[in-house]
Amino acid sequence: MLTIRLSRVGTTKRPFYRVVVMESHTPRDGRFVESLGHYNPRTEPETVEVDHERVAYWIGKGARPSDTVRTLLARHPAPPPTETEAASTATDEAPAAADEASAGGDEPPAAGDAVTA
Repeated sequence: MLTIRLSRVGTTKRPFYRVVVMESHTPRDGRFVESLGHYNPRTEPETVEVDHERVAYWIGKGARPSDTVRTLLARHPAPPPTETEAASTATDEAPAAADEASAGGDEPPAAGDAVTA
């Protein structure tokens, strides 16, 4: 079973953590599948940098976040998309929807279209 948890990489008395996806039976600092970000509790305020899209991907695949990671993600949610990101997403989705509609196949081919058997 995959878990999203913290892996310590800091030195003695100077903790620094990676947010990683790893098997639940792997040691804390053992081999991981993917690094999703990092957490620094020593800064004021604490620094959490996480790729929220990848977190959502792994949760969708069945990975379970640890209690600590779940708390960190709740305290530092993903920022809302900016106007430029929202506009680019809308323009990216519009042609895809048009392509799917044209690929429906209910309409007969146009006179100039080549038909392969």
